[in-house]
Amino acid sequence: MALFLGIDTGGTYTDAVLFDETEGVIASAKALTTKYDLTVGIREAVERVLNDAHLIPAIRLVSLSTTLATNAVVEGQGAPICLMLIGYPDDALEYEGLGQVMKGDPVVFIAGGHTVTGEEQSPLDLVAVRQAIEENAMRVAAFAVSGYFAVRNPEHELKVRRLIRELTDLPVTCGHELSSNLNAPRRALTAALNARLIPFLHQLIVAVRALLSEKGIRAPLMVVKGDGSLVEARVALERPVETILSGPAASVIGARYLSEERDMVVVDMGGTTTDIAVVRDGRPMLNREGAVVGNWRTMVEAVAIHTFGLGGDSEVQPCDTEWERITIGPRRLVPLSLLAHQHPAVLEVLRRQHDKRRAGIYDGQFVVRQRPLNGAGIALSSLEQQIWEATASGPMPLEQLVAGARSRYLIFQAVNRLIEQGWLVASGFTPTDAAHILGQQRDWSCEAAYLGAVLWLRAHRGVQPVQDEDVKALCASVMRQLTLQAGRALVNVVAEEEYGVNLEPCLSARQLFIDQALAARNGHNRALGVSLMLNRVLVAIGAPVITYYPPVAERLHTRLCIPPHAPIANAVGAVVGSITQVVRVQIRPLGDETFRVHLPDGIRDFATLEEAAVCATEAATSLAEKRAYAAGAIQVYVQTQRHDEIVNVRGMEVFLGSEVIATASGRPRLAEP
Repeated sequence: MALFLGIDTGGTYTDAVLFDETEGVIASAKALTTKYDLTVGIREAVERVLNDAHLIPAIRLVSLSTTLATNAVVEGQGAPICLMLIGYPDDALEYEGLGQVMKGDPVVFIAGGHTVTGEEQSPLDLVAVRQAIEENAMRVAAFAVSGYFAVRNPEHELKVRRLIRELTDLPVTCGHELSSNLNAPRRALTAALNARLIPFLHQLIVAVRALLSEKGIRAPLMVVKGDGSLVEARVALERPVETILSGPAASVIGARYLSEERDMVVVDMGGTTTDIAVVRDGRPMLNREGAVVGNWRTMVEAVAIHTFGLGGDSEVQPCDTEWERITIGPRRLVPLSLLAHQHPAVLEVLRRQHDKRRAGIYDGQFVVRQRPLNGAGIALSSLEQQIWEATASGPMPLEQLVAGARSRYLIFQAVNRLIEQGWLVASGFTPTDAAHILGQQRDWSCEAAYLGAVLWLRAHRGVQPVQDEDVKALCASVMRQLTLQAGRALVNVVAEEEYGVNLEPCLSARQLFIDQALAARNGHNRALGVSLMLNRVLVAIGAPVITYYPPVAERLHTRLCIPPHAPIANAVGAVVGSITQVVRVQIRPLGDETFRVHLPDGIRDFATLEEAAVCATEAATSLAEKRAYAAGAIQVYVQTQRHDEIVNVRGMEVFLGSEVIATASGRPRLAEP
């Protein structure tokens, strides 16, 4: 028997699965994700799934999908780096958010760089490079190097990297190795993010390897990239930025495998977000323009994931529009049912607040520590320090935090900063609590959920006294609203991916047609009756979907597929993927019957296009195959494509260039039995 161990760290849960290629899922387990230290949740999930020690020798492969890179970028975290810009203009930091991402870390402008045709625009100043290395090596964790038009000629980037490696033992990221696209500031930003993430991913991989060694598991460790393919952990450490959107990509691959569908819309709903992707002919659509994470568009090619702040743990907020009396999200809260389950003293606080004669607007709301400040390197204000100390012994009721405060505004400002930085997390009434009240979930404290609903109604609707019927009506309203927002998100994604239409700005049309259809408000008193049909199977994965998505599919008149093992589809996706490496080589005419091939290690010129194409194909094939084997593949198969760009000018065909694409694929190498 050959077993695979898949691990996925999500925003709320960490999943582990034992998988056999013949029998499928052998065992699975969940543990709460521990954001202060991801390895704690990973250890718990792995230990639960490995309850039979006799299975350990049969584990031949371990694969990890992680939110680490995505979360670090979104939260603005990362190790200090030095960015070297070769031949860039002085205002480069003003574009693509490059200056913001550097956040005061050293940026060195070096003379050099190339032109669009790959010619040297000015000589590389190696004296300035050496000086920058010596000045910054002791105060940074990595270097990032990006040369102007380095994708057309990487000579200067390669020389700088060699010198850095001669003078230091620090990791170096070169921009031309991450993308072949031209946008220089965005390529520099991607290189900077990659360099920042190397120490973070290194810590995680070292910890996971130590855990596997402790358990006696000696299988290769793979990491899921943002395009859903696998790569050995050693290679992932060199290009961690490619693991952005790793978790959602694994979910799509898992959904495709478990559902056995080829044309579908995949919805992955967790506690924090809903991720939606379109799959055509068995392949997820990729974002060729680069994954957008936080406020930045990278040059990382990843699955075209659309993420919405809508999950089982999303905040329930009051709202008064024609269609909605409440709204769900986008902020994530710890459900009161879970908070009381983890901290029994919370239930006593909720009971006390419920028994008060006068309702408080902060009743049913808490803040709790999410991770420690140890080694965080941040300076807290005196007010933030007071709040931090107040949460030392467990969840702090918000009413107690603001009691007697001179300025509630300053209190909330400080609390929000601690929440935004990820040190604290808020707790309140969520759809998960509503599901507990309605009997659709029974994992945690139903009493805490009920008390939370009562306190929410008193604080936000002024209902006094609150009857059982009021609570049930609120919960039903939460479920209807979640159906509306989930369906709206689905329609938006399909409209954008299939038709290139963005529905978000069309508020009045959306309310008239889409919202009316999703809310099933097609009574005879309306002049227009609206119905929507999704002509793709809806494959829903994630723990909450069995609760929330049947009515969504009903409103969209489509078939709903919740495949076996849907709650841990992401962990399945981590082990069923294959290794894929793509190399792109550009060919450009020089205008004098010469064709230039822009290779990963320099440029070559040819007298004919066919000669240039042969060179480009051979080079791309060789490099893609080499990278696939280095990434851990066996029995690599390479496919090549050539795309010629030809335009018609006044009846004449004009050749603008070619791109040769080599795609090398293979299954990952397994440990020997």
